[in-house]
Amino acid sequence: MPTYTIIFTTVNEKTKRMNLNQITIPSLDVETSKNFYISLGLGLIVDALPRYVRLECPDGNTTLSIHLVETIPQGDGITLYFEDEHLDQLVTDLSSKGIVFLTQPEDKPWLWREAHLHDPDGNKLIFYHAGKHRKNPPWRIN
Repeated sequence: MPTYTIIFTTVNEKTKRMNLNQITIPSLDVETSKNFYISLGLGLIVDALPRYVRLECPDGNTTLSIHLVETIPQGDGITLYFEDEHLDQLVTDLSSKGIVFLTQPEDKPWLWREAHLHDPDGNKLIFYHAGKHRKNPPWRIN
């Protein structure tokens, strides 16, 4: 079973609405993973190498932390989604820096455009653009 941490931050005491603050992923080599995520455009905000780093997305408030583990959990593991309005250009730019994508951007039946890759530890990453369909697909239940 995969190991992961999700931290919610209460943003409104009256309504108890929450905001996803941080995702923590496992790594066998935190420094290599740190450099990989920096090359994707995340900014380093905590550096406690060799056991831990924390990065922030260039847009929004979500952060990603990476912690050292002895073994990567087996199975389906973790999938991280990063949205970018200019997905095709982002994939082109990252590919020119040596980032290897498993799939190029393609339209999916669920109305998202996605490109897939793995980080150095095999965690699945999906870069996508969903626009209005991210939270409001035609089949949304209200």
